[in-house]
Amino acid sequence: MLKDIKRLLGKNILNCNFGIEREGLRVNLNGELSKTPHPDVFGFKIFNPYITTDFSESQLELITPTFKTSKEVYNFSNALYDIVSFEIKDEYIWPQSMPCIIPSEDKEIPIASYCGCEQGKIARKYREELLLKYGGKKQLISGIHYNFSFNESVLERLYENSEKSNDYKTFKNNIYLKIARNYLRYRWLLVYLFGCTGTLHESYDCDDFKDECSEALSFRNSDCGYKNNINLFPDYSSIESYYNSINKFIEEGFIDSHKELYSSVRIKSKDSKDFSSLLKDGVYYLEYRSIDINPFEKGGISLDDLEFLSLFNIFLLIQEESDYTDWQKEALINQNNVALRGQYDISLLKDGSDISKNKWALDILNSIKVINDTLELEKGYFIDKMIDRVNNYKNTYNYKMIEKVKNEGYIEAHLDLAKKHKKASYDNRFKLEGYEDLELSTQILMKEAIKRGIKTEVLDRDDNFICLSKTCSVDCNEDIITKTEYVKQATKTSKDNYVTVLAMENKVVTKRILEKNNINIPNGKEFNSKEDVLNQIDYFINKPLVIKPKSTNFGLGISIFPKGAKRDDILSAFDIAFKYDTTILVEDFIKGKEYRFLVIGDKVCGVLHRVPANVVGDGINSIEELVDIKNRSSLRGKGYKTPLEKIELDENARLFLKHKGLDFNYIPKKDEIVYLRENSNISTGGDSIDYTDDMPNKFKDLAIKSSKSIGANICGVDMMIEDFKDENSNYAIIELNFNPAIHIHSYPYIGKERNIAKEILNILDLID
Repeated sequence: MLKDIKRLLGKNILNCNFGIEREGLRVNLNGELSKTPHPDVFGFKIFNPYITTDFSESQLELITPTFKTSKEVYNFSNALYDIVSFEIKDEYIWPQSMPCIIPSEDKEIPIASYCGCEQGKIARKYREELLLKYGGKKQLISGIHYNFSFNESVLERLYENSEKSNDYKTFKNNIYLKIARNYLRYRWLLVYLFGCTGTLHESYDCDDFKDECSEALSFRNSDCGYKNNINLFPDYSSIESYYNSINKFIEEGFIDSHKELYSSVRIKSKDSKDFSSLLKDGVYYLEYRSIDINPFEKGGISLDDLEFLSLFNIFLLIQEESDYTDWQKEALINQNNVALRGQYDISLLKDGSDISKNKWALDILNSIKVINDTLELEKGYFIDKMIDRVNNYKNTYNYKMIEKVKNEGYIEAHLDLAKKHKKASYDNRFKLEGYEDLELSTQILMKEAIKRGIKTEVLDRDDNFICLSKTCSVDCNEDIITKTEYVKQATKTSKDNYVTVLAMENKVVTKRILEKNNINIPNGKEFNSKEDVLNQIDYFINKPLVIKPKSTNFGLGISIFPKGAKRDDILSAFDIAFKYDTTILVEDFIKGKEYRFLVIGDKVCGVLHRVPANVVGDGINSIEELVDIKNRSSLRGKGYKTPLEKIELDENARLFLKHKGLDFNYIPKKDEIVYLRENSNISTGGDSIDYTDDMPNKFKDLAIKSSKSIGANICGVDMMIEDFKDENSNYAIIELNFNPAIHIHSYPYIGKERNIAKEILNILDLID
């Protein structure tokens, strides 16, 4: 079969769909199971596709969407962790599969509660029945569920080149059934490679934990772990047989639902609520359930392991099967032997042959290496990592965790990892992992949407164009509605019409509209050519003024002369401005400080004072060298992907310094502040300081009035104020911005961080 796959598909065999569901317990600062409710910010559990609960109110379930690559799954899993970790405040996510300190009585374990809709009632009742049947403690065992399917084009290609003895749906079903059967045969290898539940807390005093479990590799995957009360072996010979065998288990009272079959692999239908759809639609994907949470990974699983699983899937497809009748029982014995004693001798596996220690594991890994090399998949590195774990048990997660527990104690060791993961999440709070190529404002909006269960889809990465859709019930009944909004660059939305955007784009039109509404603006003139400038330039010499293009944003092409300028410098400023537009504005310079008001609807959601790009001297380095040092900060980048932008020493900066008798080679004295330009845009390297709570309402009302005068619902209002503390102070609106960045308010250089993304979702009617 390997030769056929090479001929038909080659590398395209990796065209698959991947996703994971990661469970995790919320714990308090002492490592005890949290008794607090699932945070309201995540919305109704039933309708949040990313963040919900499993059995317990304290048991998180973080679900990635379906992706085409393991890297995307890995990134999104980490992103979900970041989001949740930040929202659960002073709690932690327990970093391994076996529980934290748990209550002695089942009644003290909070079962997940839901809204009053019919789905919520069913979900609650199901969990209450599980509590009675299996006890609450076992329900708290958490894990990674790995979801996998081939791209339909891969299966169609294989079918077209098959004997076509069955229809396509049956062919497809048989492919997945073979993989499922082989997964059960070879899952013991994943238990060895990924197992990391060899330690327990004393509060987990389950009767099933015998002396034989004292040296386990994975309690969770052994007879001591979470399983049905008796071993159940479905019939995997066909989808009909599989469906009928599970229904028989239900009829005989062994389980109450197909969801209660705790097999290491589940065959999933497209309609998860209707098990019978498996017969009608066929297999949609497979769910592997043998993977322990990796305590050393924030997202619960490493990229190396995800990449190896993509190869393991192909091995399961290719590997020939035996006709051994009791293969399922044999496979279970193999799994239990590895789970309980695998770290010492996996030669205890019963395959009917006399094998030396680790030989069978290495044989399988070498077979996978042959597959990788033959198909030129270029993933040999990940296979070598697994071989290294087999050859040296000290390189397994379980060994490392056991040693850590021995040295620090069970609770302390796990809390130490939980704290490190939480700190890493906080440090990463302004990013959405996996989407760092997008503008930071877009990342922030997506992150807030994901948190609240609003589905996000990137339509065009280069354009920062996304789709947001919310599914919810009306008044907790079964009338389901879906609302969809399209957003570009975080603040270009359906709430602002095209004419409004065009008006704000044109500074001349903006000024005239503001003037008609009795809002103060700077006096000024327009110039359309260099000839017009030369005819009137003498009028501007040595007068405080601002020279700027008519239709640019982000401070591009602007020159500011607060004390006036000579003829040559004014001409240079015009030359710079004409590079960005054919019409140039010359305005009176307004005394005071510049503030950015972010208006959303009828509310000022943020106010910033933007300090122009600057450096602080150390008496050693030049301005150019100090800029280089300041630009190394992780907060600074290019393209609005970080809270602050890198400082550029461009023509404007050179001209500005020239007026102060300085150049880029000047060495500032220690603690001397040197400003590099007059305009304070963050986009040109400025620093942001939050003034939202300090700004008087009079100026906020003026910002709202300015926004409404032009018909904008989302607007950045730039206002010069001589003394913001004095409500009677002179002011002027110098600009309105139709696409204001939100990241500068969300993560200011100094001051309180504002949740602007929430305000945008609110005005889009995606949240209450």
